[in-house]
Amino acid sequence: MQTHPPKPQSLRAEAYPVDAATISATISLALRTGSGRPDLDELGALEEMLRGHIALLLPGARESARGLWHGSIEAHRLTARLDGIERQARQGLGPGPLSAHVQVHQLARDCQWLLARHTAEARS
Repeated sequence: MQTHPPKPQSLRAEAYPVDAATISATISLALRTGSGRPDLDELGALEEMLRGHIALLLPGARESARGLWHGSIEAHRLTARLDGIERQARQGLGPGPLSAHVQVHQLARDCQWLLARHTAEARS
């Protein structure tokens, strides 16, 4: 089940407001999933939801990265992290239950990080 997330540029913040409670609930569910034999359909649904949340949060994080001094270490690290998250979101579940489980957990952690950045920036 390999599908590609929507391109972050195609999402507009005003058209799709960030619902932190829904994103947090998805992250929590994804991080709890996997005890016992993982259900591939459930993991696929979680992956799709997490990729959607990431696609929603990524443009704002990229915009804040553009506000940093271009040659700074902080800008380089942030850009590298965001590029990694984008690559991970395009990767897909993989061929088996273990790779699917690992992918969902990684996307949940990436989404958690993006949400924390979004929340911190919204407060300042």
